[in-house]
Amino acid sequence: MNDKRAPDSAQIAQLALRVAAMGAIVGALTFTMARLPVNATTAGFGYLVAILFGATKWGLTEATIGSVIAVLCFNYYFLPPIGTFTIADPQNWVALFALLITSITASRLSTRVRKQAIEAQDRQQELERLYSLSRSILLIDSAQSVSRQVVNQVAQAFDAAAVVLYDHSTGELFRAGREDFGGTEEQLRQAASQGTQLHDPGSRTWITAVRLGAQPVGSLGIGGVVLSDSAMQSLTNLVAIGLERARAQESASRAEAARQSDELKSTLLDAIAHEFKTPLTTIKASTTALLSDKPPKPEQQREYISLVDEEADRLSGLVSEAIQMARIEAGQVRLQLEETPVTELLENVLTKMKSAVDDRKVEIDAPPDLPPVKVDREMMELTFRQLIDNAVKYSPPGSPIAISAVAEDGQVVTRVRDQGRGIASADLTRIFQKFYRGKELRNQVPGAGLGLAIARAVVIAHGGTIWAESKPGEGSTFCVALAEALPAEEGRA
Repeated sequence: MNDKRAPDSAQIAQLALRVAAMGAIVGALTFTMARLPVNATTAGFGYLVAILFGATKWGLTEATIGSVIAVLCFNYYFLPPIGTFTIADPQNWVALFALLITSITASRLSTRVRKQAIEAQDRQQELERLYSLSRSILLIDSAQSVSRQVVNQVAQAFDAAAVVLYDHSTGELFRAGREDFGGTEEQLRQAASQGTQLHDPGSRTWITAVRLGAQPVGSLGIGGVVLSDSAMQSLTNLVAIGLERARAQESASRAEAARQSDELKSTLLDAIAHEFKTPLTTIKASTTALLSDKPPKPEQQREYISLVDEEADRLSGLVSEAIQMARIEAGQVRLQLEETPVTELLENVLTKMKSAVDDRKVEIDAPPDLPPVKVDREMMELTFRQLIDNAVKYSPPGSPIAISAVAEDGQVVTRVRDQGRGIASADLTRIFQKFYRGKELRNQVPGAGLGLAIARAVVIAHGGTIWAESKPGEGSTFCVALAEALPAEEGRA
């Protein structure tokens, strides 16, 4: 705990100053009344008022010392024989002691009232701080460390010099405040395991258990504040409520994630089953015709085999999309970043998609000095393949596809534009969602609704942005913005 001697010395010095001030007031009053034609009764009332002022302003100790000084001055200057401490008339002894007793009694009453007023003010301030803390705890962001937020809010609400929270389940310590906490880690652990409480009024340090019900779940240390026992108990209850709320939210999040995972699996299976049905039906019909007792003519056989090959490719694409989406959702994708020209990525994609775009005019419009981007080549090629495949699916056969890339504000923006029917404004904000497809075309164009969701996930993983621009009847443009790769010398700087 902190050294007590420094605050005690300061308190003694302040007390000495207040006593000196009280003596100065009595002396000034004596000097004034001695030069005025006042009788002993008036002087006694004057001293009594001065003593009451001191009791109200400072406290009982100062008022008591002031009372003794006032009695001595009253005796010396106003009770005969004047100028001595001798009392000739026995009645004056009664007056002298009456002044002393009245002064001390009035001082005690005044001090008690003042102390009660201060305590009431302190309780009100504690309630206001506890209310502020309760509101802050209700607004805790569950996406960040709850324990760290709690200690910061306690330090802020109570203007504490140091706050430390010990989590018994993890053994972690969370600190806040402008100073180091005066207690030890062993005391915090002991309070958490045994449910004890330590209080050092000299250093204004508390260490107390944090309980959920009857079970201690941690401990809280707070230094540099003066708190009542009830306020400290309320504070630890609020901290416990904050921790319990965080754990409840975490449990709810896990339950929701599990529910969404089950829902995703169910939706994925339904979507894949639906999309598999058409190519499997085509493959089955083609192989049945090839294996029939009356084999078709050679040219028909070739046509059936081509159908089987195309539909097998389609099934392979669906499986690949599902696998990629599952990997991305599970966070299992590790990007292998390297500087790559966007035009090189686009040319590789078009080469691999030659059969799909063979009947279309596809051109890449990009300046020769276009900066490179730092990307995972395989994943970014997957993104552009999804966008070009989307343009092929949703535009008339033979219509051109325009691809452009430009540098804009430190980014390379790639645009893939088709001449299709366009996208309704209501669908623009939803087309990147998993399994979502426009109402008008969902039954006309094959697909599982995963392509754009995969593209979006890959672009976001690279720190980029992706969006669509479209108007019904005017085609669609899908845009990808990626940060320019810094030159080697800039990267080292």
